[in-house]
Amino acid sequence: MGIEVEQLGPGFFAELRGVGLKDVAERDDAYALVRAAFEEHSVLLFRDQPVTDELQAAYSKRFGPLETAKAASLGEGTPYSILTNIDRATGGLVPPGHKEELRAKANQLWHTDSCFKIPPALASVLSARIVPPSGGETEFASTRLAWDRLPASLRVKLEHAYAWHDYAHSRGKIAPQLASEREKAAMPPVSWRMRWRNPENGRDALYIASHTFAIDSMTDDAAQALIAELTALATAEGHTYQHRWRAGDVIMWDNRAGLHRGRPWPADKPRHMVRTTITATDADGLAEMWPARAAA
Repeated sequence: MGIEVEQLGPGFFAELRGVGLKDVAERDDAYALVRAAFEEHSVLLFRDQPVTDELQAAYSKRFGPLETAKAASLGEGTPYSILTNIDRATGGLVPPGHKEELRAKANQLWHTDSCFKIPPALASVLSARIVPPSGGETEFASTRLAWDRLPASLRVKLEHAYAWHDYAHSRGKIAPQLASEREKAAMPPVSWRMRWRNPENGRDALYIASHTFAIDSMTDDAAQALIAELTALATAEGHTYQHRWRAGDVIMWDNRAGLHRGRPWPADKPRHMVRTTITATDADGLAEMWPARAAA
């Protein structure tokens, strides 16, 4: 089959035309073409998809096993993470200060999904079900290209360094008790190598996020300063791409090789998104990131 690939971002992020989620879910040739585009471009956009939860899961399963949504989240225990400001009990919008509003603010920090889990994520697939008329964009940056921009001496230093990731750390930047005790118990801190090598093409990427709080053999202050410096380098002006959502859009991104963040939208407008997350395996380069070391 023929597909059209248009690169939209600065060295990454491509829109695919002539292929959709259903094709990938049902056809090996479509999967092979989309998988190759994923490895090359890191972020893929599909427009005007007739997306349902079941179709999104079937598409996502082609790339690997699915995570279950994390503790105390909407969709907990299912493959679907629900990102919404719509109150399911009333059908209205959640009030100011509601946990889902605070979680949306935490998602406006630069991050990669599930680096605080064992195992972490290969990719996320996010579908737009209801979008506001303005705001609510998602911005992306390539940590693969950021790795290439690092001074050679720093790449050597980081190649074998391990950083610690904690869900509660990023949530604490928004509100001290945003991560509940149940969430903290379910997702204790974990460490991963700071360089993730893609086994398909041998390219390296910087592996950090807003969840990253420490680096082995560094003081807390020095580690936080370096994490901030690396994040700033990866997300510098001219090196990001911001996507304006339309209902029916589906975006898949490589959590091994990128950062993303949500952007704010008017509090009186609904936004409803559904994410499936694909777990990384040794075939995705995870073997080199082990051993994952949970904090004692």
